[in-house]
Amino acid sequence: MSHLRSLFIALLILPNLLLAQKTALQSSMYLNQKLPGITPAVFAPNLISSKDHYEYGSVFSKDGKEFYYAVIIHDKPQIRYSRFVDNTWTTPETVISSDNYEYNDPFLSPDGKRLFFISDQAKDGKGEKRDFDIWYLEREKDGWSQIPVNAGPGINTMKNEYYMSFTQTGTMYFSSNGGTDQTTDKNYDIRSSRFSKGVFSPSVKVTDAVNSEHYEADVFVSPDEQYMIFCSERPGGIGKGDLYISFKGKSGNWEKARNMGKTINTEGYEFCPFVTGDGKYLFFSRDGDIFWMSAELIDSLR
Repeated sequence: MSHLRSLFIALLILPNLLLAQKTALQSSMYLNQKLPGITPAVFAPNLISSKDHYEYGSVFSKDGKEFYYAVIIHDKPQIRYSRFVDNTWTTPETVISSDNYEYNDPFLSPDGKRLFFISDQAKDGKGEKRDFDIWYLEREKDGWSQIPVNAGPGINTMKNEYYMSFTQTGTMYFSSNGGTDQTTDKNYDIRSSRFSKGVFSPSVKVTDAVNSEHYEADVFVSPDEQYMIFCSERPGGIGKGDLYISFKGKSGNWEKARNMGKTINTEGYEFCPFVTGDGKYLFFSRDGDIFWMSAELIDSLR
C-alpha cells in the first residue's frame, strides 16, 4: 500500500516538476530574463540594454542559443553576441568592430551559417568609408570569419541599404534608397531579392500597399512570408518613427500596411523589429535600448 501511495504522490508532483523545468528552460533561453507580457519591457537591463551605451537591432538564432545585437561604443557601431553554453549565457563579446567603419543591423541567414549586417566600409576594407551596403561573415569552427563579404550587386547600390531579414526559403527583405536623387534620397523603400544558385537576384520593390513616398526601412519578414513589420516615418503616425505591419492576403498579395498602435508605438522612434523563432516574442528598439513583448500583438492585428 505504501508503494502505491508513493507512486500516486509522484504522479501528482511530476507534472508540476516538468512545468517548472519547462518554464526555467524558456527563461534561460532568453538570457535568464523574466518573460514579458503584452506591455513592452526593456530586454536584459544592465546586461544587454545598458545606460552607458546605445543598443539596437537584435536577433536570436533559430534555436535560441545565440543572441546578436548592435551597440555604439565611442561613437562607433559594432556587433556583439552572447551564447548559451553549458547552461549559462556568455558575457557579450564583439563579433566585428572598427575604428574606421560602422557595423550594425545583424541578422542570421536561415541556415545560420552566415551573419549578415550593414557597413559603410570600403569594398577592399582599407579605403575611405562609403555608402552602407549589406555584407556577411561566414561561420567557422571557432566563430566567425573576420573578412566581410559583400552581398553583391543584386542587393547593393551606390546608395544605402539597411536592415535585412529572410524568409525560410532564403529570400531577403531589406530597404534601400538606391535610384533616388538628391531631392528624394530620404525615400527608402522595402525591397526583396530571391536567393538562387548561391547569389541574390536583382531586387524588386515591394508593393505600394507597403511602401510610400516616405521612409520605410528596418523590415522583418516572417519566415513563412505571411507578414512583415517595418519602421516608417510617414505622416499620420504616433511618433517620429512607428512600426507598421502588413499581412499577406488570401490572394497572395500584401495588404495595406497598418500602424501597430499605441501598445508598441510612442512619441519617440520605434525601429528594428524581430520576432523570435518560436513566434512568441517581438523585439524592437527605442531610445538606445532593446525592448521585447509578447507577440500576441501581431495576432490581434490580423
